[in-house]
Amino acid sequence: MKQSVHISESPSSIKEDSSLGPSDCQAICWNNCSCTACNTIYTNGTGCRFWGTKFTQAYAGDANQEALYVLSSSRVTGNSWWIWVIIAGVVLVVLLLMGFLYYLRRKSKGERKMEEAMLHELATSNSFSDSKDVDHDGKTAHDLKLFSFDSIVVASNNFSSENKLGEGGFGPVYKGKLPEGQEIAVKRLSRGSGQGLVEFKNEIRLIARLQHMNLVRLLGCCIKGEEKMLIYEFMPNKSLDFFLFDPARRKILDWKRRHNIIEGIAQGLLYLHKYSRLRIIHRDLKASNILLDHDLNPKISDFGMARTFGRNASEANTNRIVGTYGYMPPEYAMEGIFSVKSDVYSFGVLLLEIVSGRKNKSFYHNDGALTINLAGYAWELWKEGTSLQLVDPMLEVFHSSTQMLRWIHIALLCVQESAADRPTMSAVISMLTNETVPLPNPNLPAFSIHHAVLELDSHKGGPESCSGSVNISEMEVIHSHYWEGIGWTTAYVGIKQMIKAMFYAIRKEEYSRPPK
Repeated sequence: MKQSVHISESPSSIKEDSSLGPSDCQAICWNNCSCTACNTIYTNGTGCRFWGTKFTQAYAGDANQEALYVLSSSRVTGNSWWIWVIIAGVVLVVLLLMGFLYYLRRKSKGERKMEEAMLHELATSNSFSDSKDVDHDGKTAHDLKLFSFDSIVVASNNFSSENKLGEGGFGPVYKGKLPEGQEIAVKRLSRGSGQGLVEFKNEIRLIARLQHMNLVRLLGCCIKGEEKMLIYEFMPNKSLDFFLFDPARRKILDWKRRHNIIEGIAQGLLYLHKYSRLRIIHRDLKASNILLDHDLNPKISDFGMARTFGRNASEANTNRIVGTYGYMPPEYAMEGIFSVKSDVYSFGVLLLEIVSGRKNKSFYHNDGALTINLAGYAWELWKEGTSLQLVDPMLEVFHSSTQMLRWIHIALLCVQESAADRPTMSAVISMLTNETVPLPNPNLPAFSIHHAVLELDSHKGGPESCSGSVNISEMEVIHSHYWEGIGWTTAYVGIKQMIKAMFYAIRKEEYSRPPK
């Protein structure tokens, strides 16, 4: 390339051969490693002069300048600073890019280590046999898979409202579909939920080792920063309460199906209490936690509040009362004492709800007697020998009266006030499946305050008069006339039951308040 440069030295060599033109001179210079520039000698463009030095760029008006053919590989000082700026800029950009990629890789590894650390924590806390159960492919020896966050986002259509199945204390639940076509239910932990995090860990610790046809199957989990999700098999028929307490959908639950649901729940509880690797108390058995598969087979779900038990332990105590009002036994609601008999009580309530199609948390009156829940109402009917009045009218044509009376009797045995009086789930299943097993008479159910109602408005006729929680005004229906003509022992028992129920209502109100 021809450039104007300062000439400070004479040519290093000269070839005066007139047969050599500019292209010949450039070719000779290219083949000489020491040659940096060349030019012709004569005005007619022949002959060659060669230089082996470096030059500085010349500008208009500068002395001692000449136009030379400077090789592109040669450096012309004074005009190269911008080249170094570009080179430095490129190097800087490359270094920054490499640093950013390194940061992302370290961050990804850090998040992965946090996920593995949490799984390791769970692995060493009786969920898995040892920490080696967590494999490199994201699975465990118990087939508990660690799903990537991106895969769950795709499966749930970015957690769209159309895919939302419902929401509980843990957080929202979404329907999803994996690439291989498997449908899943995604339970997403609400951010900032301290209780939800405890339940998240608890579910993985417990349900990962449980395998029974009447327990919902946990497929895996997803942990990414604050995002924590549990992935379950999808239950197409939602939960038992979706059918049981809806007048239209309840028709689908004929006696054969209810019979199957009751026995399935009982078998699932028996497995938890007796045959699983860990002895587990569910502590939150209720209709909404009984999921139904395609064939309406029951599966117990939601182990976030469950507790493990030693094989030789009979009961335990806690200051943190969790569960659902109406399904909690009195010793747990008021004293924090729980055992396998706590689940038996919940099962008894659930059995009464399945038989009657009614919710337990309601007030019922029958022939001048008012009871604060379904168990108390069933007790009143049982004493009068009219238990069949409790049965869901939709089952009248299909059920066996003898079997129905027996199952109501069994339910009353399960909801007795004293835990010691309640049967175990082994005994319950024996009574349910073998009609030759004799049934003892039940004692008064827990929280079943009943008293004469002197005045009932005509529009309050019917078995269920109102729904809601217990409050003081409802207790004040007892008039002084009620105590006339009854013994002090009966009065004492009534007052004692009332105080217990009021205390239970106060505790329930405390549990329902949102945390500060």
